Amino acid sequence: MRDPYSVLGVKRNAGQEEIKAAWRSLAKAVHPDQNHDDPNATVRFTEAGRAYDILRDPDKRSRYDRQQREAELRRMEQMRRQQAERKARSEAPPRMSNEDAEDMIARIFGVDSRGQPADAKAQAQSQAQPRPQAQTQAQAQATAGPAQDARKATDEPDAEKAAPGRGVAPASNLISAIIRRIRGSRAKVETAPDFVADVAVSVEDILNKVRPTVETPDGQTLRVPVGAGSTDGQVIRLKEAGHRIEGLRRGDAVLTLRVIPGRFRVDGFDLKVDLPVTIENAVLGCETTVEGPLGTLPVTVPAWSGSDQQIRIPGEGLVMENGERGDLVAEIRLLLWEKPDDKMIDLMRSLREGLYL
Repeated sequence: MRDPYSVLGVKRNAGQEEIKAAWRSLAKAVHPDQNHDDPNATVRFTEAGRAYDILRDPDKRSRYDRQQREAELRRMEQMRRQQAERKARSEAPPRMSNEDAEDMIARIFGVDSRGQPADAKAQAQSQAQPRPQAQTQAQAQATAGPAQDARKATDEPDAEKAAPGRGVAPASNLISAIIRRIRGSRAKVETAPDFVADVAVSVEDILNKVRPTVETPDGQTLRVPVGAGSTDGQVIRLKEAGHRIEGLRRGDAVLTLRVIPGRFRVDGFDLKVDLPVTIENAVLGCETTVEGPLGTLPVTVPAWSGSDQQIRIPGEGLVMENGERGDLVAEIRLLLWEKPDDKMIDLMRSLREGLYL
């Protein structure tokens, strides 16, 4: 659905009276009874009704405005991440091997890549190498081992950076090395984080079982299964389709369905649709039709039906997990004629002022 403010032609700070006036004017202009030669009149009228339904209700209007702001923030955040990734790729230093990352973490934790204390490694190396009898005290200190080198490396990072042929370890290698190091002394971390996202679908997508797609941070495209049991707010979990971290089991993809505004409004497994009715048919009742998800359906408008009164048609909504279907709920929208009617005006005046003709 298009932006309801644009549909009604009002500003985002428009008051309720301005919104109501815009709706009445637009409804008269696009009403199907006044546009018999326009095949899109019903669509335009329905769109105007949906826009008015959102903006006239303070809760729905507030929720729509909030969703639009959140969507804009997500779009800006995605653009920021993409720019940061492009900048990082252009400025990326020479890559290190996994063993380089292991060595770096070994120095931080004071152990070698096999998990042995650095002091023990130094002692083993010093015992394995014969030392000359005339070895000076300075030479003995020079063979003290990697334990002192590790402490020195933390105090003098510039020396490590200056080593030829070495760069900064990639973030994924460092994270994996840290996790493997921690797993040796703490509770094991077996699964990477889940990938969480919203997936926009239409009512028609759900009814036709069209599988929408969503892209993961690592560039993989996931096809989301929809169908029986699918409705707004449903959470779908795809096993091992989430974030990847070396050495860990892949996380899940946790996806929430968000039904976008369209011809129908979703309420659980029920579908709501506007039913335009003229004032004489609302007062006297009539037989008419309404567009359902699978085609045109007959409907009876009871006599003395007010605007927003609901007519429920069972079994014409979304499909539940047990195979049953929700209802189609037609909400009456009371309309006036395109041109003023003198007799109706006199009748309404007599009812209001207590006059009898």
